[in-house]
Amino acid sequence: MALDTGEKLNSLGFAKPEAETRVVVAMSGGVDSSVVAAKLADEGYDVVGVTLQLYDHGAALAKKGACCAGRDIHDARRVAEARGFPHYVLDYENVFRDAVIDEFADSYLAGATPVPCIRCNERVKFRDLLETARDLDADCMATGHYIQRKTGAAGPELHMAADAARDQSYFLFSTTAEQLDYLRFPLGHLPSKEATRDLAARYGLSVADKPDSQDICFVPNGDYASVIEKLRPGAAEPGEIVHADGRVLGTHRGVIHYTVGQRRGLGIGGLSEPLYVVKLDVENRRVIVGPKEMLATRTVPVREINWLGERPLPERAEWHVSVKVRSTRPPREAVIRPLSDTEAEVELLTPEEGVSPGQACVFYQTGGTRVLGGGWIWKG
Repeated sequence: MALDTGEKLNSLGFAKPEAETRVVVAMSGGVDSSVVAAKLADEGYDVVGVTLQLYDHGAALAKKGACCAGRDIHDARRVAEARGFPHYVLDYENVFRDAVIDEFADSYLAGATPVPCIRCNERVKFRDLLETARDLDADCMATGHYIQRKTGAAGPELHMAADAARDQSYFLFSTTAEQLDYLRFPLGHLPSKEATRDLAARYGLSVADKPDSQDICFVPNGDYASVIEKLRPGAAEPGEIVHADGRVLGTHRGVIHYTVGQRRGLGIGGLSEPLYVVKLDVENRRVIVGPKEMLATRTVPVREINWLGERPLPERAEWHVSVKVRSTRPPREAVIRPLSDTEAEVELLTPEEGVSPGQACVFYQTGGTRVLGGGWIWKG
């Protein structure tokens, strides 16, 4: 932990020269993490770049629009060579499959809508890679995430990024206090992505104009169903599309092709009202549809809570906070009623549509930027 001993602290919070401060930078090959590595190297830090090979390298070589593919590993290596710091590629294929991909497939088969990027941060980058950074005698690990780490009265705090459009706090809610003490996020204070690209151009990085990744890294073109079918052969069994009132409206080609809140692509045209997927009955292979108002949810059960507040979660009968139930939605006022250290019932003061098991519910300080933690929505 970086402590203030009265000496001047460097930009990473350590009371020693930059050249004596080792920082491992998690490099995906994209512009964000490349700028972090180049910036810290330029400031004189002892930088070590590490890129994770997360899935089959041969299949990745021809794939565009996702992180950690073959091209991205090459791009990260080029940045390290150009800026003069060491770079390592670590084979995490087995870890990634066990910790992220298999759960993704099983969650989808159970009718949930998982967020594998959160699990990757939690179980691979901020656990295994962080331990590798410690093994390399690094003082800290830095990433290109758009989120801020601030020092509060009780230690490091997690805050939303300065640029709300780039904020990644939803995907990092499970960062623990111990991990936060070791992590640094040098881009979180920047006003825009353009500012990051300006820095990339200033440092002469080959990735300065590289497009942002859009897909989950192991899901080409966002086609979740095809990936699930490959991972779990026979998963796409056909069944019935049923109205909430019991009417059978048609057939589907597999529950894995549908998500709660979906309207398009149901194949049940000619009805007088627009219908949405309101529930997935996996056991009976049924897709339940109904009017939009059936999507409105006020009570959200949450488990596996990671709480980052100073006082223990169960200390109060209820906490008034703001929450996000989808990464693309702004925080909304809510009340958390703890059931234990890791479980709670969240009441949304204004009902939300499309709340789905498998998504995260992230807690924020009301009227502020601080992330108080979050958990997983586990049943509808």
